[in-house]
Amino acid sequence: MSMTDLLSAEDIKTALNAFQTPGSFNHKRFFEMVGLKKKSKEDVEKVFKILDQDQSGFIEESELKHVLKGFSSEGRDLSDSEIKAILAAGDEDHDGKIGKSEFANLVAQA
Repeated sequence: MSMTDLLSAEDIKTALNAFQTPGSFNHKRFFEMVGLKKKSKEDVEKVFKILDQDQSGFIEESELKHVLKGFSSEGRDLSDSEIKAILAAGDEDHDGKIGKSEFANLVAQA
């Protein structure tokens, strides 16, 4: 399964273009722009599985670095400060990684 099976390729491209500048990534706005906020819990879990490249059940820091590339190969790597911001927002149990329910909560943030 690919990201475009779940989300519009055009929405993904538009969102990636909006955050091309290092330091500009905003997860709330990005998830809204790609249409993920409007998706069902099941679809959010499918996106999580795509981003969890090693299928460990968690999105670790190394996977967060490449999270935009998980949406499209044209995505850029996130900076260390952007990774820290996502972890601060989504790592509820402070274990240094984002689990499935933490990801769902991160996507749902307004």
